[in-house]
Amino acid sequence: MPPSPSGSSPSLSGCCDLLCREDAGELCVLEDDSGECIAGFVEGEAAVDFAGCEDPGRFRSDSLDPTARRDAVAWILKVRSYYRFRPLTAYLAVDYMDRFLCSHRLPQNGWALQLLSVACLSLAAKMEETLVPSLLDLQVEDATFIFEPRTVLRMELLVLTALDWRLQAMTPFSFVNFFAYKVDPLSKRARLLVSKATQIILATMHEVDFPSHCPSALAAAAIICAANETQNPAFVNPSTAASWCVGLTEERIAKCYQMMQQVYADRILRKTPMILSQHRVTSPVKREPRISSSSPSPSSKRRKLNNHNCN
Repeated sequence: MPPSPSGSSPSLSGCCDLLCREDAGELCVLEDDSGECIAGFVEGEAAVDFAGCEDPGRFRSDSLDPTARRDAVAWILKVRSYYRFRPLTAYLAVDYMDRFLCSHRLPQNGWALQLLSVACLSLAAKMEETLVPSLLDLQVEDATFIFEPRTVLRMELLVLTALDWRLQAMTPFSFVNFFAYKVDPLSKRARLLVSKATQIILATMHEVDFPSHCPSALAAAAIICAANETQNPAFVNPSTAASWCVGLTEERIAKCYQMMQQVYADRILRKTPMILSQHRVTSPVKREPRISSSSPSPSSKRRKLNNHNCN
């Protein structure tokens, strides 16, 4: 059994957790030229279409099983939670996996995608984490297959070659702090907005269309969703978000926002049958006392048996 992470390690509630325990109010104290820097990031996204994938339609075709990808992302998130990895680590692992799948077709045997998931998570952890579990200890949380370290290392090399050793990637977490500041200039709820937006981004990664959205639009849509949970929904929408930075477009943000809203709606639908099933289970339990009261007690059974023996 792999060692459980130390209980003294602080839990990561969002991508903006501060290592030196700075005051949360300092989270979004940005320089005057921050807008120009973010605009440069947005402009740079145009040079990296679909995380470097030449065929975005590949992720919406029959050549990639959406269920298999969903399971792989779910496993990565479970391990991230188990070891308390940064949210960025999980995002990068999924990003590496998607970029690899853009140029490589894996056999539909189950273990190949699991091996790829382990290799991508290992690479992401080496990039972002200070404490990285061994390759065997990394394969926790109901991993269907367990691979030898040398097998994972060979897969890591294949991934690195496919990505041309470019592991640094633009992510939504590069934008969420700046967008939270746009919604809350006084930084009263900035940390809460970033934390909620981070959870929304991670919860949306399993969608097969997720890689086709640019990081800045994902970050803006996530901040909109987070803001609508904490204040007047009419205050923030894709139209106003498009004005936060040069290069943002209402159309891209609206598509991401629609996807995130659909994920939220699907979660509610999945929870509804569970509530109904609980009512079905509890209803017969209430009738058990009436049934049991009509049956003879153990003592009366003994008296009847004794009377029979005496006769």
